[in-house]
Amino acid sequence: MADRNRTHDRPSLRARHRAALFAVACALVAAGCGSEESKPAAHSPRPVERAPAEAAKPGLPGMPPLLDEHDLYAADRPGKLAPQVKDFPSRIYVPNTGSDTVTVIDPKTYKVIETIPVGVQPQHVVPSWDLKTLWVNNNRGHDLTPIDPATGKAGKPVKVHDPYNLYFTPNGKYAIVMASMDRRLVFRDPHTMEVRKTLPVGCAGVNHADFSPDGRYFIVSCEFSGELLKVDTEKMKVIGQEKLPFEGAMPQDVKISPDGRTWYVADMMADGIWVLNGDTFSQPKLMPTGKGAHGLYVSRDSRYMYVSNRGEGSISRLDFKTGSLVGKWRIRGGGSPDMGGLSTDGKVLWLSGRYNSEVYALDTRTGKTLAKIPVGQGPHGLAVYPQPGRYSLGHTGVFR
Repeated sequence: MADRNRTHDRPSLRARHRAALFAVACALVAAGCGSEESKPAAHSPRPVERAPAEAAKPGLPGMPPLLDEHDLYAADRPGKLAPQVKDFPSRIYVPNTGSDTVTVIDPKTYKVIETIPVGVQPQHVVPSWDLKTLWVNNNRGHDLTPIDPATGKAGKPVKVHDPYNLYFTPNGKYAIVMASMDRRLVFRDPHTMEVRKTLPVGCAGVNHADFSPDGRYFIVSCEFSGELLKVDTEKMKVIGQEKLPFEGAMPQDVKISPDGRTWYVADMMADGIWVLNGDTFSQPKLMPTGKGAHGLYVSRDSRYMYVSNRGEGSISRLDFKTGSLVGKWRIRGGGSPDMGGLSTDGKVLWLSGRYNSEVYALDTRTGKTLAKIPVGQGPHGLAVYPQPGRYSLGHTGVFR
């Protein structure tokens, strides 16, 4: 520092300019250039920078951005229908596994208005990613029957082996067939259903799934081996597998909480829902709900989740804010509530009665049974359509 005070050794103009620039640069990076006096004290706070490995990962390429990062179901508000479905007639489509038919119900009158013949053992009616088609999963017929929801007319079946259930990647790039007996996840073209990749899995009975907030991974339940899979969506690769800590576990529906932090998996043998962290994929904890816990559905205001307890004819309600159960509804006269969905306005919960050849309509404000409607044999994954949302992730209607 003393050298800078010598009057007989002034630096040139260029040197002074370089020195000034150097001083500015030092100030910008807080590097403490020069003598020890110019360095920050040892106890001075320094900004903590996120390491590259900790940086937030971008969402799945091509996936529509979330409307609200704090609520995955923000697009599912009452009456918020996408332009392409707003003119579709409101209907309940019920696949009857024992009758090889789809029963069509008018939700305004609670009356059956049509019965559509389909393939062998239809399991679920699944809205396509673009919301324009309903796919009937004919599990033992090894094909999908397309239904035009604008007209209610069935089209020519498409050959697909072992389609127990059907999902779509959040970017709409692939359909994912849950080939339960084949022990495979089959990634297909979402329109033609041509195979793009077949992923063998080391568990039995893949059946239901849901996706992470960023769409980067999804969690799958394996009914017959009591396991869960974690799958990388883009790489189409299993990145995690765990056995549920319950002897004889049979996991069913999978659903993520509105804030994207908690996952729930219904288990029909453990009589409750497993609660887990999908990111860490650590061992889940069981929350008892009722005998034969099966389907999971989020209310239109994202406050509650409805759990159908098939073995006791009841529906449990879970409060997402507290993470606790806040009540249970009993179906009038008993029943076997399985899969279904909510009405467009969210005021009615529709569920199939798997072992009673009927469909239930329940008031979501009171829990009252509004109707029990006779249908075919073995009604399963019914679809309420249309429903609010920008795109479908599959199953009986998981919308974002």
